[in-house]
Amino acid sequence: MVKTKRVVIVGIPGVGKTTVVTEVFNQLQQKNLKIENLTFGTIMFEEAQKLGISNRDEMRKLSVDEQKNLQIKAAQTIAQINTDVVLIDTHLFIKTNSGYLPGLPKDILDYLLPTNLVLVEAKPQDILNRRANDPTRTRDSATINSIELDNQIARSMLSSSGVLTGASVFITINQEGKSEEAAKSIADFII
Repeated sequence: MVKTKRVVIVGIPGVGKTTVVTEVFNQLQQKNLKIENLTFGTIMFEEAQKLGISNRDEMRKLSVDEQKNLQIKAAQTIAQINTDVVLIDTHLFIKTNSGYLPGLPKDILDYLLPTNLVLVEAKPQDILNRRANDPTRTRDSATINSIELDNQIARSMLSSSGVLTGASVFITINQEGKSEEAAKSIADFII
């Protein structure tokens, strides 16, 4: 590959995105590519820990300015990575006390320079079930209607990110028990 492919993979909480991204990573490794698999929130959390934050979910409670500063620091870190493929697992938005905070505002996109944007979706009922069965996270309560709204906002933000960057846009469905199929569709889209 001549140029690093920076693939931003997004989806609302509970869609199974991290599972799909891990499978995409595994499938691309079989093609002898140098790949970095990064979770944007983890890199943000490493910066937040320096501010005394001890739980990743606490970051959503920070002021918008503090969250934006963490986003910029994480994007700057990721921008320094040059491999064949950089997979960036993140969210298009974060629900805060002040409304929806874009996860990929223009300044973050300018640092990341994505070549591909991928949205992982799932049925709202599957998302509710996954959230309820995930003991590792502290999730806000949700309903089918709120998840459908989140999906609409995610599609709008994905489209906007594609327009701002010129990156190719792709949407895949992560059906229950079929994460390998969703990952294969993404891997095929990337290469």
